[in-house]
This record gives sequence, C-alpha cells and structure tokens, in this order.
Amino acid sequence: MPRPEYGDESVTRDTRAARVRLRLFLLSVATSLAALVVVDAVGQHHPVSGRVLAPTMGVEGAAWLDRPERETEEAPSKAIAALEIAPGAVVADVGAGSGYYTVRLAEVVGPTGRVVATDLQPGMLDLIRAKVERQGLTNVTLVQGRADDPNLPAAIFDLIVLVDVYHELASPQIFVRKLREALKPGGRLVLIEFRLEDPRVPIREVHKMSVSQVRQELGADGFQIDRVIDVLPWQHVIVLKVGT
Repeated sequence: MPRPEYGDESVTRDTRAARVRLRLFLLSVATSLAALVVVDAVGQHHPVSGRVLAPTMGVEGAAWLDRPERETEEAPSKAIAALEIAPGAVVADVGAGSGYYTVRLAEVVGPTGRVVATDLQPGMLDLIRAKVERQGLTNVTLVQGRADDPNLPAAIFDLIVLVDVYHELASPQIFVRKLREALKPGGRLVLIEFRLEDPRVPIREVHKMSVSQVRQELGADGFQIDRVIDVLPWQHVIVLKVGT
C-alpha cells in the first residue's frame, strides 16, 4: 500500500484516526480478554462451496507448528518476504497458534509497527506470550478470539494473515466479514493454505484448499483475489483485497 505523502492532509487525518483506534483497542486488550468459545466444525459444510470444514488444531499440536524442519518443508521466510511488509505496518496474525509467524512478523514491522496475534485457545496464547517475552519483543499484542469473531478493531490493519487457519473456521462467512471490517482501505487479507490441487502435498485433503475455493467463498463476501504467490513448496499464498 502506498505510503501517504506528508502534504496529504486527508490521509494524515485518516492515519491519526486509525492510530487513535489502535491505542484504544490496545488499552482494552490490556484490561480484559474475550470469553473463549471453541466450536468443532467437523461434519459441517461451507454454505457457498460445500467444502467440508476442518477441525481446529488444539494446543497439543503446537510442537508440530514449531518443528525444526518447518522452514525446509514450508519456507515461511519466503512467504513473509513475498508479502513485502513495510516497516511500521499494523498486522494481524489470526489463528496465530504457537506464534511461529507472530514473532517473525514482529521483527519485520519493527518497533514502529504492531502485530496483533489472535487465537481461540488460552494455551496457544500462553505459548506466544512466552516467545514474545523470551525475544524481548514490545510490539506484539495478544487477543483471545471467538469462533465467529477474531475480536479485532475496525479499519486499522494494513495486513491480516491467516496461516493454515481459514479452512478450519467454524463460521467462515461471519468471521470473514469481521476481517473485512478490520482492514484499512486498501488493506490486504492473506490466506496461506496447503494446495488442494497438488496430490503430492502430504496433508489430509480436509486441511487443503484450492484457489478456486478461495475465490468462490471469499468472493461471496466482497473479496477479490489480487494475486496468488506460489513460491512455497506446499502452500498457496493468496492475497485478497476488498472488491471495488
């Protein structure tokens, strides 16, 4: 997203307003967390595409998220580099799990940026908190979300990332509408999902998605695919923006 020119007073006002909303949001997060609601989506289908909704990975799967070979198998560093995230950006890592991506995104946005990491499970948030403290990061905020709401403030995010998460959403349409509200004008929603089109990807089919499924499902809620970045061994990086 282009950086605002200093002489553009309307953009400056919008930026100031977004920063005020972010500060108020961070204050509310510091004082309270939303109640946890975990919904098992097994057996349910997406109302638009008919896709079977996958179950949510529990905290017991955190070790797999942090496995040493993940960089070799999934190349997350390539995914982050391909997104060309600007220093100072405000980013949401939704369904952040163990925080594998969270801490890496925090390093990219730097001290003038902010990463908001959300997850359904307090156990996952505890793991992220421990990582953040070990690494001395001061630009990460933790938020406990719900199955139908990531609990993000409106119109402050330059980028929202869901890594192997969207296919597990129990209420995908409601959730996606909340993500749309959280994006700044021109902001990006990024889904990183295992490629359904490739039978060689060693993941159960229920945990894969195709580009056509993403286009169909998110298109129903006003998103358009901006581009598909296929630089990873197993996954699509699908960049979406709100349609005009």
